[in-house]
Amino acid sequence: MIDVPGELAASQAKYNGEAGRAFIAELPGRAEEFLGRWGLRLDGASMHGVASLVLPVVREDGTPAALKLQLLDEESEGEPVALRAWDGDGVVRLLEHDPVTGTMLLERADHTRHLSRLGDEREAVRILAGLLARLSALPAPPGLRGLGDAAARMLARVPAATARLGAEDAALLADCAAAVREVAGEPGDRLLHWDLHYDNVLGAEREPWLVIDPKPLAGDPGFELLPALTDLWNPDPAEIRWRFDLLTERLGLDRERALAWTLGRVLQNGLWDVEDGEPALDADQVVIARSLLAG
Repeated sequence: MIDVPGELAASQAKYNGEAGRAFIAELPGRAEEFLGRWGLRLDGASMHGVASLVLPVVREDGTPAALKLQLLDEESEGEPVALRAWDGDGVVRLLEHDPVTGTMLLERADHTRHLSRLGDEREAVRILAGLLARLSALPAPPGLRGLGDAAARMLARVPAATARLGAEDAALLADCAAAVREVAGEPGDRLLHWDLHYDNVLGAEREPWLVIDPKPLAGDPGFELLPALTDLWNPDPAEIRWRFDLLTERLGLDRERALAWTLGRVLQNGLWDVEDGEPALDADQVVIARSLLAG
């Protein structure tokens, strides 16, 4: 029997309700099914994130791999599409995929070596910027969810959200929305990871670092930058601007457009927070938005 961590069960119940509970109940049987179907044997303890269970396994030919079991939804259904498009260029390779359940067999990276633990924050930013540049160089395959639709949905929710915030936070959220309106007509067509932070980059043998766990989106690469600013948090406005300038330069982005889409990411997170009952915007993201607007 595989171990289903209680934290994963709790997060599935919280975010996906009955569907999440059903997914957790089916996990042991599903794992057994795919271990047999793909000729795998377990090779260590279960790992998990907020939404998925990952089992270290070995294939019949002795190749180490990772079996990822997840609830199929709008985000996860695009993951194999993106992984096939990138074809291992800076990212783990897709080895097998079951479209009915969303189960994937992936190239295994070293889960003990996260980029977040490098010990040199600026070098970590440089490495992440290089990976972002490689991943976003590709046009998005057809059929992926798009940033244009996401932006339209965000803007429609702004009035209700600002009404629930204090004056300063409401004004900042409105400024973010105004920036998004300026660029919403050109949402971009690049293949975005959408969640590329330092813990989603692992050490590996094939390359020094490989990206994991995309939540693919078609859009402007400027929408990718915020996690590189919020993670390995440094509140110094000069450091925030240094990171932002490095990222925009390495990705070859227009700074003003990248600023608008970064504010769009602050807007997205702010809307989620308010709708979840938070009384204020995230303090770190407020610092980022104000630092960039002042710069």
